[in-house]
Amino acid sequence: MAHERTGVVTLGGNPVTLIGPELRVGDKAPDFTVLTNDRRKAHLSDYKNKTCIITTIPSLDTGVCDLQTKLFNEEASQMGKEVAVLAISTDLPFAQGRWCKESNVEDITILSDHFDLSFGTAYGTYMKEHRLECRAVFVIDKEGTIKYVEYLPEVTNHPDYESALQVAKEVINKVGTAK
Repeated sequence: MAHERTGVVTLGGNPVTLIGPELRVGDKAPDFTVLTNDRRKAHLSDYKNKTCIITTIPSLDTGVCDLQTKLFNEEASQMGKEVAVLAISTDLPFAQGRWCKESNVEDITILSDHFDLSFGTAYGTYMKEHRLECRAVFVIDKEGTIKYVEYLPEVTNHPDYESALQVAKEVINKVGTAK
């Protein structure tokens, strides 16, 4: 049985149970299997040698998730090819593809954890009561080490975009100057 965490996250003020570990800065980022919009399998290992910003959202069809994903898409358009910005939800790949077209989102990779919740259970973002991801942000360096983690205590709130993006830029610049 997967590790259950209670009392750390609410959805609309109501406590939820998170399945999986609470990851911390310095942890090795676990691999996972999710689906692309055309239902191909994707893994963290597909993005090796890139800095990854991973944002999890309950559903693209909600206001905060829509804005969060569009903001990270704008940032992704300015970050270059050494960075992969991934948004993961349990929305079906078909719905994600529709949303991307309607929203003109092309610079962020939208991935579905609907099939087996591989990401959610590996990163501790799976909300058991709702079969959705909680809102969280992770920054992972090219070596696969987690450099930033934010699990939102209230899922309906926005993440700390500025802090996540600042850490991502520091990781990118550190890698850029280390060559």
